[in-house]
Amino acid sequence: MTPKSSFMQEAQARGFIFQATDLESLDERMAKGSISGYIGFDPTADSLHVGSLVQLMLLRLLQKHGHQPVALVGGGTAQIGDPSFREEARSLMNQGTIDRNLDGIVQNIHQILQPGSGENKTITVDNAEWLKKLSYIDLLRDVGIHFSVNRMLSFDSVKTRLEREQGLSFLEFNYSILQSYDFRELNRRYGTVLQMGGSDQWGNIVSGVELVRRMEGKQVFGLTAPLLTTSSGAKMGKTAKGAIWLNKEKCSVFDFWQFWRNTEDQDVGRFLKLFTDLSIQECERLAALQGAEINEAKKMLATEVTAICHGRSAAEAAQKAARDIFEQGKLAQDGLPEIVLPTEMLQQGVPVFRLFVLGKLVNSNAEARRLIRGGGARINDEKISDEGQIITDDALCDGVIKLSSGRKNHILIRCR
Repeated sequence: MTPKSSFMQEAQARGFIFQATDLESLDERMAKGSISGYIGFDPTADSLHVGSLVQLMLLRLLQKHGHQPVALVGGGTAQIGDPSFREEARSLMNQGTIDRNLDGIVQNIHQILQPGSGENKTITVDNAEWLKKLSYIDLLRDVGIHFSVNRMLSFDSVKTRLEREQGLSFLEFNYSILQSYDFRELNRRYGTVLQMGGSDQWGNIVSGVELVRRMEGKQVFGLTAPLLTTSSGAKMGKTAKGAIWLNKEKCSVFDFWQFWRNTEDQDVGRFLKLFTDLSIQECERLAALQGAEINEAKKMLATEVTAICHGRSAAEAAQKAARDIFEQGKLAQDGLPEIVLPTEMLQQGVPVFRLFVLGKLVNSNAEARRLIRGGGARINDEKISDEGQIITDDALCDGVIKLSSGRKNHILIRCR
């Protein structure tokens, strides 16, 4: 299909489209004028991570082309938990945890999406507004009647869980119904005609499209983006140190920048198209660089993604810190993650291996000793060879001690 709408043309060229319920009709609808489209985000943690960035960038692209992005946060559905392709049930959260998580996720959404105005203004809404008011009897009579259990059991996300020993609880089985109801409610409130999400949400999205058709007599659409893995098969946004969060308190801007800088060569072009605002032509030019020049493309990727998520000045500070560390060998401070230790602790002296544990560059004393014996530990850019060396406040340089594990992992220690 050759798209007619500007959104569909760019979304297709950038690799955002995986599945759609009626791509041609959706394209024609978007070519005629502005539409409202949504993606849902359940507050399973107090921050989204890089794995959710494809969805946020899809909403950002929707807004760029004059359409209205609706970010739905699941304060209601979070009380059940999405079972899609999970090996076991999510732990139920209390209301205090849900509220804290909602605050963090709304902040993430506002980091990526522009406020906009008129037909393309950003709407952020919590489905608890309507789900908590639902009568169970009314839900069964008005909504449940439109769902076929046979069809729900055919969804891959459901079949996967049923094949496992734990099975699927009745509570989780209702999740798809509630998500479908969200689409119907957003259609009524905001005229939303498009639900988007990752390909793992396909079954839930199709159910929502069908529910709106049955209850409202309207044609609406579903579209999914591919779930991403790296070329080596690793899950997107996961590293040996853990998830790459969008909240800078959970993942420093420097570590966020460095994650993208370490992108595998084969993924650079794909990630430039998905995660930056650079033109497709510029993305393809950068992806075509060979040899050592591909590192310049990776730096561009890292800086552009970080600028979208954390602001241009923070991105440039992280890039400068990385350049000072890796290219100039300076004791760089700006942009590096930090921890604070009591002044008295350093005055008394801390074994160097213990310092690396406190700095969370390793997980145990034994791992720290192995790092030092292997020559991968540095303090203030100087290699440490004696694992029993005692570090005191004499090691402070401009008020900090810089710890390095290998060439890529660094942290600053300050005293208070």
